[in-house]
Amino acid sequence: MGKMLKSDDEWRAQLSEEEYAVTREAATERPFTGRYWNTDAEGVYTCVCCGHPLFESESKFDAGCGWPSFSAPREDAELTTRDDYSRGMHRVEVICSHCDAHLGHVFEDGPEPTGLRFCMNSAALNLDQGQDE
Repeated sequence: MGKMLKSDDEWRAQLSEEEYAVTREAATERPFTGRYWNTDAEGVYTCVCCGHPLFESESKFDAGCGWPSFSAPREDAELTTRDDYSRGMHRVEVICSHCDAHLGHVFEDGPEPTGLRFCMNSAALNLDQGQDE
């Protein structure tokens, strides 16, 4: 599957103002404000831009940071990472490989077995509760 490339106007028409700022401009939503930071609902978290499946609810955990956090992506998530030196620090940015949406960052302070914390923005995700796998 190729990349989902859209014009800036097409993204603005599809996404809310916050979704656009987060996914297309790499903004970060305020902690403890997103729709999924404290959700325990089961399902598959998908990219808000292209609908690609990213995380299973089983990998979600409460990291206490105010953003939805996952210990691992789905095997078929096709995520890209790149170094991010914004805001005076070094982080590893997580991007959807299908549409280049900024999703959040990954840190090495998560639970076993991965030791990773995929700290995502709720505005970059949709929770699909209709998929049974």
